[in-house]
Amino acid sequence: MKNLVIRTYQHDDEAAVIELWRQCGLVVPWNNPHSDIARKCADSPQLFFVGVTATALVATCMAGYDGHRGWIYYLAVAEAQRRQGIAARMVRHAEAELRRLGCPKLDLMVRNTNAAVISFYRSVGYCEDPVVVMSKRLIEDEQ
Repeated sequence: MKNLVIRTYQHDDEAAVIELWRQCGLVVPWNNPHSDIARKCADSPQLFFVGVTATALVATCMAGYDGHRGWIYYLAVAEAQRRQGIAARMVRHAEAELRRLGCPKLDLMVRNTNAAVISFYRSVGYCEDPVVVMSKRLIEDEQ
């Protein structure tokens, strides 16, 4: 999509971002999207990207970097805008910003049932690592 502009998230984007995440199935009961956005804006807002056209917010991508590894979260593209290279552009943008920060490796998590997304990430150069992802919730989000 030629008229797509990738820019840093702005507070006024919140409602459109959350609606896009809902439409893409990224909102889950254990992660309050308002809290996730607030945490990202408090930590590293320069790594929260949105893709916009003249008329709408159509994509998102959060990136993170802890000095050791980078991460991608909340990659989303509006259903009507898919298959136009937007997701690949968002990923490349996040990769470039992380590379600029000196990030040596990028990781991401995909639900193992989401074959389409796994296929997409493979198509842009990602591969599966022989690891087990473990987690522990420290703060329960209110819904």
